[in-house]
Amino acid sequence: MAYTTTTTQTINPYDQSSVNETFLKIDNVSKIYPTPKGPYTVLDGVNLTVNEGEFICVIGHSGCGKSTLLNMVSGFADATYGSVRLKGKDIVEPGPDRMVVFQGYALLPWLTVFENVYLAVDSVYPSKLEAEKRSIVKEHLALVGLSEAADKKPPQISGGMKQRVSIARALSIRPEVLILDEPFGALDAITKEELQEELLKIWQDHRCTVLMITHDIDEALFLADRLVMMTNGPSANIGEILDIPFPRPRDRDRIMEDPEYYNLRNYALDFLYNRFAHDDDAA
Repeated sequence: MAYTTTTTQTINPYDQSSVNETFLKIDNVSKIYPTPKGPYTVLDGVNLTVNEGEFICVIGHSGCGKSTLLNMVSGFADATYGSVRLKGKDIVEPGPDRMVVFQGYALLPWLTVFENVYLAVDSVYPSKLEAEKRSIVKEHLALVGLSEAADKKPPQISGGMKQRVSIARALSIRPEVLILDEPFGALDAITKEELQEELLKIWQDHRCTVLMITHDIDEALFLADRLVMMTNGPSANIGEILDIPFPRPRDRDRIMEDPEYYNLRNYALDFLYNRFAHDDDAA
């Protein structure tokens, strides 16, 4: 059932009746790590279907397996049980069809902004003509407003600009899935809002599928089509999924004047801090 303003209504996170064709399928996935004290289950039986072109945000407390789940989509980690499939094919390793943007930027400090993006383009499209590769880099730097900073190196630019470089680099190879692991978590509030706006505009223009981890409920409500809320670990799972009803293109001021925004916000806060609050006294 879809979310309504009656916050006591149950939400079925696995109702995929409207999906005609599976794009990304996380099927009964569990992740278990061996430890000296025995097996430690991070994720237990996670199921999620993502439609092509969707913008999905994932929230949950630290340690609930959000990054582990997205690492399996990116190919950096394998599921212990279950499968992760993109367009019907099992994901077994990283690939250019899935690109990751990290909170820590992951730029090479000795290369210029242009060279950091060029490196990705050249790696994925080695047979393209040099002029074409350089044109792709210029196009994507312009997309994130960094044409003037092309010759600067990462230590010479701000945190917000570094994240723009990371986004340009990820998008320059035209991935089918863009994976964002708290990309704006280290930025100040004004820069964060600016980059949210830019990300939304870029996504609306290119419509790749986006999976984004965030701890910011307001960010998720502004960006996402659906908000996936994880239960606490160990043995974390998907607790509920909220459908975000605001029409696109979205206007932040208009959304924040909508009473439904606060219904959704309060519902997500209640999920995180009441139904699945951390027990700080637990061993």
